[in-house]
Amino acid sequence: MSRQQTQVLATWLISITAVVVIFPIVLVVFYVVAKGIGTVNWQFLSQPPSNGMTEGGIFPALLGTVILTFGTAVAAIPLAVGAAIYLAEYAGDNRATRAIRLAIVNLAGIPSIVYGLFGLGMFVLFLNFGTSILAGALTLGLMTLPVVISTAEEAILAVPQEFRVVSLSLGASRWQTIRHQVLPHALPGIITGIILGLGRAAGETAPILFTVAAFYLPELPQSIFDQTMALPYHLYVISTQVPGMPLSIQYGTALVLLIIVLSFTLVATVIRTVMRRRREW
Repeated sequence: MSRQQTQVLATWLISITAVVVIFPIVLVVFYVVAKGIGTVNWQFLSQPPSNGMTEGGIFPALLGTVILTFGTAVAAIPLAVGAAIYLAEYAGDNRATRAIRLAIVNLAGIPSIVYGLFGLGMFVLFLNFGTSILAGALTLGLMTLPVVISTAEEAILAVPQEFRVVSLSLGASRWQTIRHQVLPHALPGIITGIILGLGRAAGETAPILFTVAAFYLPELPQSIFDQTMALPYHLYVISTQVPGMPLSIQYGTALVLLIIVLSFTLVATVIRTVMRRRREW
């Protein structure tokens, strides 16, 4: 077999594999949209559940998801970006640094329920935050850290070394070089990692199950030490724990959650594309 025939065969095999992987995902998305689109309207999004959660809307759960996602961003982004800058720009290539990078990669693959159990033990019980928004946001922040650190570090390392050399040769300090030359060019990758990490946090159930999520709350949370409803756990509850739940509400809730998660991915893709077009290398 010639090199050209091998290349054509490999292209066909990769294409078929991509179709096999993508088709079920697309099928699930269209199925959820078809089943839930008739339920999603302004009343569904702005009203609380009623009549044993078999009627009404999802506003408390939707608001809780927004609050937890914002809390995750506050808890994770500064620490993750700072750690990525240190690993990429300040830490030397030694055993300790390699061990830290290996630990970060391994932490990214840990099941989310393990983070939930850790959050229960550390934040809920040991630090006595109780089952609260604070405990849930910190747990989701820990879960998000490895993904954001890895993505941000790769984006920083992808900036050409010449940018640093020229900046330092002109008298700039290392931090001035990082701030004015490295970070602006690495920003598309950093933002992409942040948004994808937050999208994962917004769709997780296991971590919030142990740390913050409530079955049903008649009132909205008033402080970070209150519990809150959240869309992933609310979807689990109405799908498994509420008898007589209409399928339309289940699929409507699933569609809203799906839209939120896919919106994070879409925003990350748009930001990355726009900012990459503007960069000069």
